[in-house]
Amino acid sequence: MSIGHTLLGLLEAGPRHGYDLKRAYDERFGHDKPLHYGQVYSTLSRLLRDGLVEVDGVETGDGPDRKRYAITSIGVTDVEGWLATPEKPEPYLQNTLYAKVVLAMLSGRRAEMVLDTQRAAHLRVMRQLTHRKSKGDLADQLICDHALFHLEADLRWLELTASRLGQLAEEVRA
Repeated sequence: MSIGHTLLGLLEAGPRHGYDLKRAYDERFGHDKPLHYGQVYSTLSRLLRDGLVEVDGVETGDGPDRKRYAITSIGVTDVEGWLATPEKPEPYLQNTLYAKVVLAMLSGRRAEMVLDTQRAAHLRVMRQLTHRKSKGDLADQLICDHALFHLEADLRWLELTASRLGQLAEEVRA
């Protein structure tokens, strides 16, 4: 996820302090990986340098000065371009799991064990996500669905590979 673009998108609702941006990000997108404050402020510094945000005001008080950031028209255009650009589909053509299966075969180990171990790990994560989904709000449900669909595709690949291990073993030995 592009943190810079996400922060810009959050700023479209109106100017905010870095602390408020971090909270908004974490509430909407950071369930599994909240932002660190340093990451927010370094990103804001880069966005400021690039003219995508501006300082809308500074509040002084007992602590350090608090800058309020606002998105610029260039920033709005940048967010519009980012939203209109599709994410690159990742086909995972150089899959680590495939390499493990082949290397297990080459070394005389049982490739079935590699597949079984991975299947068990996938199913464990899928159970956790399904539980989380049942307790979550709509945003969390959608995030969990995305992950579950990817894991389901991986499981289909595991089953297909298991059904072709004999053929794969012949090709690996050749």
